[in-house]
Amino acid sequence: MKRNYRWGILGAGRIAEKFAAALNYTEGAELYAIASRDVEKGRAFATAFKATKQYNRYEDLVMDAAVDIIYIATPHAFHCEHALLCLRHRKPVLCEKPLALNEREATKMTAEARRQEVFLMEGMWSRFMPSINKAKELVGAGVIGPVQYLHADFGFKAPYDVQGRLYNRKLGGGSLLDVGIYPVFLSSFLLGEPATIHTVAGRAATGADEYC
Repeated sequence: MKRNYRWGILGAGRIAEKFAAALNYTEGAELYAIASRDVEKGRAFATAFKATKQYNRYEDLVMDAAVDIIYIATPHAFHCEHALLCLRHRKPVLCEKPLALNEREATKMTAEARRQEVFLMEGMWSRFMPSINKAKELVGAGVIGPVQYLHADFGFKAPYDVQGRLYNRKLGGGSLLDVGIYPVFLSSFLLGEPATIHTVAGRAATGADEYC
């Protein structure tokens, strides 16, 4: 008999909505609980996606024994804090990308996951796309010969909002962490760890990178 995993979602933003909608098409998974510090937003989310439980405190979600695994959908700057909260209560974690703001945070999170012997994974959806995995297979088989060069980019036009997530450094703003992570992932996935890294960026008045 296959197990049905009860998901909790920490944070009720736009990406969390996409994740909750996708659970409807995922065998063996259900949205069990949503936690949002915005009471009205959390209540609307629970109603829209038919969550069994709705919490106004993240701690209450984490302490619910019925929750099997938690998806962290809060802004970048809080991923480390919220992942550690879950892991210390022995809750498996799928954390929206980027996993952390820097190496120090990522190391802290992975160390805690190992200490607790609890699952921790970055929600890098492109890693599981059939096209990406086929490309990896073809490169590995030498079908196109040795790879000499990879050019990859990802961008979009964003309205300038100094308080918004994309431009606010306190929320982990900047193009590299938001979308630059995808071509960085692709290059490391296909070609392995880089020997050197050279970076050029243009910064907004807030200090966040508008391009990188």
